[in-house]
Amino acid sequence: MREFDDAVLECFLENQLQLFPEEVAETLEEAESFLEECMAVVVNSVDEVIEYFEEEGIDTEGVMDDAILEADEVFEVGDGRYLIVEG
Repeated sequence: MREFDDAVLECFLENQLQLFPEEVAETLEEAESFLEECMAVVVNSVDEVIEYFEEEGIDTEGVMDDAILEADEVFEVGDGRYLIVEG
């Protein structure tokens, strides 16, 4: 089982509307359950975000780092890490 720390959970709670039309979680516990259910991942750098999308079969060639980070599925945690949530 994956563990999401409070920084990741709070980031998701604050920004979940960038990916979903309405809130899917209201508490840290609900956020953790939701993220575990949809197999969200936390990565440590922009390079790892790109690597993740490439492993998922998404063509990232020629895409600028900034454009990848603007994807609705990518949440910047604020400490250099990124949360990737498959909607």
